[in-house]
Amino acid sequence: MPTLPTPTTIDNAANQPIFDTQIKRRKTRPVKVGNVTIGGNHPVVVQSMINEDTLDVDGSVAAIRRLHEIGCEIVRVTVPSMAHAKVMAEIKQKLIKTYRDVPIVADVHHNGMKIALEVAKHIEKVRINPGLYVFEKPNSNRTEYSQSEFEEIGDKIRVTLEPLVVALRDQGKAMRIGVNHGSLAERMLFTYGDTPEGMVESALEFIRICESLDFRNLVISMKASRVPVMLAAYRLMVKRMDELDMDYPLHLGVTEAGDGEYGRIKSTAGIATLLADGIGDTIRASLTEAPEKEIPVCYSILQALGLRKTMVEYVACPSCGRTLFNLEDVLHKVREATKHLTGLDIAVMGCIVNGPGEMADADYGYVGKTPGYISLYRGREEIKKVPETQGVEELINLIKADGRWIEP
Repeated sequence: MPTLPTPTTIDNAANQPIFDTQIKRRKTRPVKVGNVTIGGNHPVVVQSMINEDTLDVDGSVAAIRRLHEIGCEIVRVTVPSMAHAKVMAEIKQKLIKTYRDVPIVADVHHNGMKIALEVAKHIEKVRINPGLYVFEKPNSNRTEYSQSEFEEIGDKIRVTLEPLVVALRDQGKAMRIGVNHGSLAERMLFTYGDTPEGMVESALEFIRICESLDFRNLVISMKASRVPVMLAAYRLMVKRMDELDMDYPLHLGVTEAGDGEYGRIKSTAGIATLLADGIGDTIRASLTEAPEKEIPVCYSILQALGLRKTMVEYVACPSCGRTLFNLEDVLHKVREATKHLTGLDIAVMGCIVNGPGEMADADYGYVGKTPGYISLYRGREEIKKVPETQGVEELINLIKADGRWIEP
């Protein structure tokens, strides 16, 4: 006989267990990135990254604005050279002058100590990859790392990282320690293997340096292109942080997820699995498509899990022989008429068998009852029966009568 989960409360009247259907997020410290806060009790933040060359000021400003206008709350840019770092000042100023201030994260790689210091003057957050920030060329003749060699490189990392940590700390800015499975430092690979443990230890080394300098405005990511590796790395990171009394927020993502349907499924499989366990404070769906295509994926994940309400939630049955109208066409018409609204649940059900029961939590229902007619519901209450040809129009009228309609 299967073991039932422990109920959170007991309904005394019926003496039946009631299970909590709300996701309980892991408690994390709030980290400010400009006018957006990651972690704490704040909603999960949506991020993406522009693909313009940062030296193209006008193109970068336009790309950042496009993303922000459709709901991207923090935008990442790549800063591969000192020239790119310096031009960030112009991008930031032009953005504020022509649009508004948008929180920006700068990606710094490959011995980017001076670049990071420069860019930290102009934007709100710097992302570094521990495997690349102090880049060591692999030695093909090496068979192991001695403890002294391991510590020597650790000391070098501290020396190069300290000026950036102090600069961000003194300016009240943030850092993302972004570990990637595919770019672990050689000494981590030799010591821990190509494993989630190596990823976690790589992040912890940088965290400890930051903490020793009294800097805790940190966000941590443990990305991998394989979902099982990504899940294991984040879960191990949470376990280790709990053991060490750390509460840093986590940035979730499946790196290099690809494109199309599979890229979306892969991103969702990794991100949603962790969010459902209460793990994660900011997300990015890394698609090989235009950055704007990533934002709907993120919001759909958050909406499906009940973590953010940013669009209409449509409940629709899969259709069967009992369906009394072309459900796919009707759902499309209802969606097109109402997709600009926010915060509503609308159900489109093909027959009375599934209708009222399955859509009980919806704000409005559109149910086939007899051929040629549909019934409109407000919650569990049937409001009126109308000809199918007038169904969508009457649904809109019902929403308007309740004062919940907004013109598109």
